[in-house]
Amino acid sequence: MRVVTPQVLGSLLSRLDNVPRVVIGGNFATPWLALGVLDKALESYRLFALNAQPGFPDRDGVILESPFIGPGMRSSERLRYLPCRLSLVPNLLATAMQPDVVVMQTSVPAGGTVSLGTEVNILPAAIEAARARGGLLVAQLNRHMPYTYGDAVMAQDEIDLAIEADETLASPSPRPAGGVHAEIGERVAALIPDAATLQLGIGAVPDAVLGALRSRTGFAVWSEMFSDGVLGLDRAGALDSGRPITASFAFGSAELYHWIDRNPRVHMLRTEKTNDPALIARHGAMISINSALQVDLFAQANAARVGGMIYSGFGGQTDFIVGALHSPGGRAIIALPSWHPKADVSTVVPRLDGPVTSFQHSFIVSEQGNATIWGNDAGSQAAEIIDHVAHPSARDELREAGRDLGFRL
Repeated sequence: MRVVTPQVLGSLLSRLDNVPRVVIGGNFATPWLALGVLDKALESYRLFALNAQPGFPDRDGVILESPFIGPGMRSSERLRYLPCRLSLVPNLLATAMQPDVVVMQTSVPAGGTVSLGTEVNILPAAIEAARARGGLLVAQLNRHMPYTYGDAVMAQDEIDLAIEADETLASPSPRPAGGVHAEIGERVAALIPDAATLQLGIGAVPDAVLGALRSRTGFAVWSEMFSDGVLGLDRAGALDSGRPITASFAFGSAELYHWIDRNPRVHMLRTEKTNDPALIARHGAMISINSALQVDLFAQANAARVGGMIYSGFGGQTDFIVGALHSPGGRAIIALPSWHPKADVSTVVPRLDGPVTSFQHSFIVSEQGNATIWGNDAGSQAAEIIDHVAHPSARDELREAGRDLGFRL
């Protein structure tokens, strides 16, 4: 590893030919200093990231690529959305979209190694794909990045170039607690058996579920990501201390980052492992809890698009739903409010008018109640959704629409 100044890094990057593809750490672990250097050094390039946060370059000459869209790319006309399950993104990088450069944020060196810290995710696969074609590996060394174990650890000699930075890791804005989300959290928590293994997605609903589980004990975590809710479970004594907390990336408060730093109970693994449905299914009572933007009477969920426009993507939702359904005692739960307050519309619709993110769930839950999906015929599923998930003001219209779709309601 050669540690250079940002000026030297920019000079070296400017020598890259053609329109290189750059894979960079996303979520809340983006190496902003290195990204700024890169953007000044290259007139044209492709920038591949997951859940990009505000501040990503959006100008002529930059092509933005992502299979999971964050606010830093969502409204860009230069975005190329790549429909892909998170578990298959490493395969995408190894074949159709091989990187020329990988830019990552790591801990400072320790014992000849660095750690990818909070953002392992697809980076190991990107590193391998770039190395296979003689690509460039660049690290931003940051003392604020926690040192985590598992697949996060890499030899510092694997890195070609590095710059030093002193950037506090960003945290997501706090989400409001209580109200409808708290009601949903309590309902979902009642469907979770003791000593279950938990996967939770991103959002107010998963956070509320974790809050509702703090009085219980014996849980484990196997998830693509986690945030402060898992820290809350641990401090409440709700986690089994003999079972590791396994994930691929994490983001949250400064307190969370301090907690995971050199925490031997936290195992950060690459996406191909955390999101492999076969590995997920090996956990008994695997409970997958995800949210959605809409569900329909066919028990299908849309968690990716708003008004036909891409909002996020598949992420790991499909991976964990399949894995949980194959787990002994496992359950795949979709949870959402019955009404969208900003749009002033029902989140339960007769039929989704766009691509389906996931289907064949165990339960769909709203603040109105729980719909039992697994084991019911299609007509019974539709009736359950109308009677127990939909907002009361939408039920008559949904029944009428359901009959037009062929359901006996």
